[in-house]
Amino acid sequence: MNFASDNTAPAAPEVMAALVAANEGAAMPYGNDPATARVQARLREIFEAPEAAVYLVGTGTAANALSLACLTDPWGAVFCHRNAHIEEDECGAPEFFTGGAKLVLVDGAHGRMTPDALLRAIAFTGRAGVHNVQRGMVSITNSTEAGTVYSLNQLHGLCEVARAHGLPVHLDGARFANALVSCGATPAEMTWKAGVDAVSFGATKNGCAGAEAVILFDPEKAWEFELRRKRAGHLLSKHRYTAAQMEAYLEGDLWLRLARQANAMAARLSAGIAALPGAGLTHPTEANAVFAHFPRAAHRRALASGAEYYFWPFDQSLEGAGDQPLSCRLVCSWSTTEAEVDSFLAALRG
Repeated sequence: MNFASDNTAPAAPEVMAALVAANEGAAMPYGNDPATARVQARLREIFEAPEAAVYLVGTGTAANALSLACLTDPWGAVFCHRNAHIEEDECGAPEFFTGGAKLVLVDGAHGRMTPDALLRAIAFTGRAGVHNVQRGMVSITNSTEAGTVYSLNQLHGLCEVARAHGLPVHLDGARFANALVSCGATPAEMTWKAGVDAVSFGATKNGCAGAEAVILFDPEKAWEFELRRKRAGHLLSKHRYTAAQMEAYLEGDLWLRLARQANAMAARLSAGIAALPGAGLTHPTEANAVFAHFPRAAHRRALASGAEYYFWPFDQSLEGAGDQPLSCRLVCSWSTTEAEVDSFLAALRG
């Protein structure tokens, strides 16, 4: 019963089989192998973007930070939600890779920026000319760090504000597949058709062993990205292994099936928790993460039964009154089963 993160899940069997197959014989390095070319073509097809530049990297941090560096100047502002992943979990990588761009934090309920809040942040930025950071770009996390998903209308609203001020838009899609199947959109609708310029297309959290893609819908940024990737140490020599993972991930829409499983298990878990006495949800469950609160005594039972998950925020204690509610984050993965969810709920009920 491991709900600590979708990062704890194993790689999908199809991905592991592809890695074994890729280990046969020799292949040209640094992305010059046939599998990389096939993946690039497939992602262009999936996103309905035949001119897009497509690159693979090994981590989501690299995908995000390199994308941001291509879209803003060192003196630019990166407008993002106060709890965006690039703010909370990247250890300053966006600032480092951009050469000093500043993250400007925007409020919004349940992890989502609103157009009005974004507009206020943009209007406040750069008012004193050379003395301020300048308006740079917008970054949107979907699904959000609160487990919610931006609808297409919400995405369009944010992108319209960005466009009105001449700002490019980046989509942090570490859990892109989970957001996509949740809102029922196509990849194109959730990205460039809404006004997104670059997307970090996550795969590691959803069944790969370590593979992410960056898709730049403006191919003029391609050479800059290649140089930044190499300079940052993220051009993999044995690139075929990363490409093999991504090719298997995309084959037969495996990536969508895995995301649907994770989302379905989160919905089952969320409904079960909401039905418990003294329990409730902190945020709506719209993808594969559940943010909830339930009595301390239920936490004690769950943890004693072997469950793993995080208190959210972390600084909460099992010491104290049993009826006091404590909040937590529980993340389901492609490998989460109904039996695991039901066992966890049974432990909470005692």
